[in-house]
Amino acid sequence: MKFLRSMLDKVEPMFLEGGKLERLYPLYEAADTFLYTPPDRTKGLTHVRDGLDLKRTMIFVVIALTPCIYMALWNTGYQANLQIAAESAKPLNDFHQSIFSMTGLKHDPASWISNVVLGAIFFLPVYIVTMTVGGTIELIFSIIRKHEINEGFLVTGMLFPLCLPPTIPLWEVAVGIGFGILIGKEVFGGTGKNFMNPALTARAFLYFSHAAQMTGEKVWTAVSPDGFSGATTLGKVAELAPTGASMADALKQVDGHGITYMDAFMGWIQGSMGETSVLACLIGAAFLICTGIGSWRIMLGCVIGAMGLSTLFWAIGLGSESPNILFSMPPWWQLAVGGFAFGAVYMATDPVSAAMTRTGKWFYGILIGVMTILIRSINPAFPEGIMLAILFGNVMAPLIDYCVLQLNIKRRMARYAT
Repeated sequence: MKFLRSMLDKVEPMFLEGGKLERLYPLYEAADTFLYTPPDRTKGLTHVRDGLDLKRTMIFVVIALTPCIYMALWNTGYQANLQIAAESAKPLNDFHQSIFSMTGLKHDPASWISNVVLGAIFFLPVYIVTMTVGGTIELIFSIIRKHEINEGFLVTGMLFPLCLPPTIPLWEVAVGIGFGILIGKEVFGGTGKNFMNPALTARAFLYFSHAAQMTGEKVWTAVSPDGFSGATTLGKVAELAPTGASMADALKQVDGHGITYMDAFMGWIQGSMGETSVLACLIGAAFLICTGIGSWRIMLGCVIGAMGLSTLFWAIGLGSESPNILFSMPPWWQLAVGGFAFGAVYMATDPVSAAMTRTGKWFYGILIGVMTILIRSINPAFPEGIMLAILFGNVMAPLIDYCVLQLNIKRRMARYAT
């Protein structure tokens, strides 16, 4: 480590003002602060110092995402191996087959290593493209604006692949993250000034511009001669909504034999790579709350809003002949399927785009929960409502904080009026 430190110190003058590589200083600074503690520290007695800087905050979020990353690898490979074994589908391509041939692995859903390796074949290219394209855009803007590369992209670059389907074309990944970073963040001034979550902005762009690859049955269609396909849980339920089928019938048709609540809670179902497991999200939520990074008020507010409205719709669906089976989906199922848990824990709690005040966080979270169920149930064309609900919450967050502050000011004025 001393050798690496001396090498960085030796080349540093080249990146400082007047050096040959002055314009590339953000790239040097990013590598230096990633490996070591930033050299600039406040020393005056008037400053309040805290060991939790932006870099550590972002790293903590990535650590909290570890359970979801694991599920992205294991469950993606598990679902693919299930389909390959059931339909005798051929491998995805020569590269995929060469990896399995070199390692001696078989397409066995019962093999942990086979599932993880196959899942990595899906996940890693998406992640690499995301980091390459998004990181390049971040570097370009940091050079133009002459500021450091912000660590916020570490989280955006991990969240975006986790909320994508496994078979999405890589060029769409590049276009999506490019749009999310440019339009969702950089045009407003970069990290800390974006009023919408960049990862969700990128996903929303792909959702509306390339809907066939983001939702429906095609999200699990592999590029192979035989191929395999399957619908996500919410996608199948929404598809059967106009037919008058029951909730039980819809769940039976998800993957040919139906799923149990345990399947949905543990994440053993088809869906976006990192969003399927409620358990993984709960582990991440516990870490974020214990470290003070994520707001438990927002998370709990999302659950309260979703449970409240879904319970009302459930009661309506049970007491009438409603043609929409989403009304009859039990509230506990609403929390287990789709990306609700992932969105409530990792997306809604984004400190930049979420509400800032304590009271506002409650209203913000409840609004997202209510909007999620409203979008899911009222309009089956959008079976996954959490994405649009969070973006709507992002837009409303400044207004929520403003109203909370104004009400607080009025209460204080009335309290101390003479």
